[in-house]
Amino acid sequence: MLLNKDKSQVLIVDVQERLVPVMNNAELLVRNCEVLAQSASELGIPITVSEHYSKGLGPTVDRLNDAINSSEENAFVMEKLHFSCAADPDILFHVASLAENGRRQLIIAGVESHVCVLQSALGFKQAGLDVYVAIDATSSRDKNSKSVAKDRLNNSSITVVTLEMIVFEWLHVSGTSEFKKLSQLVK
Repeated sequence: MLLNKDKSQVLIVDVQERLVPVMNNAELLVRNCEVLAQSASELGIPITVSEHYSKGLGPTVDRLNDAINSSEENAFVMEKLHFSCAADPDILFHVASLAENGRRQLIIAGVESHVCVLQSALGFKQAGLDVYVAIDATSSRDKNSKSVAKDRLNNSSITVVTLEMIVFEWLHVSGTSEFKKLSQLVK
């Protein structure tokens, strides 16, 4: 099934100051999460950002915060202690409310691929959402952990996609002002 901008919502998991520096390929992770947030913002797609124990792990990294803040009316930053966002009652309620209003396609990005991203994807799939993981906008400290997480996602019938797949499926057609702006972001 193709992604549809009117049926989508984005969840960016735990891209925080003290976590990002120890992630494999951290710069690409932040860049791709930033482009995902900017693209969603441009298209009016709601963005939920989780922060895991921000007192200890710090806030969301500045670059991503800047992208999220450009979409104030559609962006929500939520604190959590559970590894799975779906296990946190407030985040689950928020994401489920968006789904009840037609946004059943949940695109997940963030860290770590094999812990919070994986558990969130499995939890929201179990809750009945159509879950997609933007694999090139996720990371783990160890490359092998991300690879194993990707295999488990695939084996759990969760759709693994890339940033470009998401953006171009949302756009659906070239020649629009949205296409011109977003195609420059993904290059």
